[in-house]
Amino acid sequence: MDRDNQTRVTEFLLLGLSEQPGQERVPFGLFLCVYLLTIIGNLLIIFAISCDSRLHTPMYFFLANLSCVDICFSSVTMPKTLANHIVGSKSISYVECMTQIYFFITFINMDGFLLSVMAYDRYTAICCPLQYTMIMRPQLCVLLVAVSWVITNLHALLHTLLMVQLTFCSNNAVHHFFCDPYAILKLSCSDTFVNDIMVFTVGGLIFLTPFSCIIISYAYILSNVLKLPTARGLRKALSTCGSHLTVVSLFYGAILGVYMHPSSSYSVRDMVATIIFTVLTPLVNPFIYSLRNHDVKEALRKLIIIRRIVLSRS
Repeated sequence: MDRDNQTRVTEFLLLGLSEQPGQERVPFGLFLCVYLLTIIGNLLIIFAISCDSRLHTPMYFFLANLSCVDICFSSVTMPKTLANHIVGSKSISYVECMTQIYFFITFINMDGFLLSVMAYDRYTAICCPLQYTMIMRPQLCVLLVAVSWVITNLHALLHTLLMVQLTFCSNNAVHHFFCDPYAILKLSCSDTFVNDIMVFTVGGLIFLTPFSCIIISYAYILSNVLKLPTARGLRKALSTCGSHLTVVSLFYGAILGVYMHPSSSYSVRDMVATIIFTVLTPLVNPFIYSLRNHDVKEALRKLIIIRRIVLSRS
């Protein structure tokens, strides 16, 4: 296509879950409730871990970081969707869209890296209990999180820089509630071959590395658990991994269904799968970890009691 005949896009239209204005009230209400619950739930996890000295361990350090990332992850997409509904607009500027893509890629990959670090932590606790405190030193925990931040930001920067090189013509309607990278790639009127290659190579590496670490960690955990002589020991070992496995299955199951095929085949089914890991996963994470974890439940109960005492004295 001749570039002289193209009209450069300065904004995109986020069509959301429904193109009919009258059908958007229910999704708006649901999104608002989900977003508020996500923020409150994850903040409670962070406060509970911060205020309870018993939870100042590597496992809960990583969980607090995961809750922080989930808050940021939800805040990348949902506030803009809610704000557009309130003002009666569907537009998002080109710069806002590219910024959203950058942080979306950063936080989604950070989720994966933290889940893999948490799997390694569980492997160390179950398979090397005597060396656990020596291996999972505070310095190593901070280093693992810091390296994950560096890798995910560089990865997001790579894809965003490739995205801004593309040309977008008159079609600027995004069939999604945020600037999903695949949905935006599908709108480009220039060749997206390099972008797709990078998604499958660099993106695949960034995706498969933490996923492989999780699989390998749980393979070792399973082999060690099966050697336990008592059913009580088996149940105790599995109880420490149950919450993590639930989150991993939900998160990676949805991502595999969306991003493991070319951007040209992006469909409505993929949009539904995207909602699972962008909206539902950050929401259910605090509930899964708090409901299945006795220590977190006790910390939350203590936090509520302290709050009541403070309010009664004021």
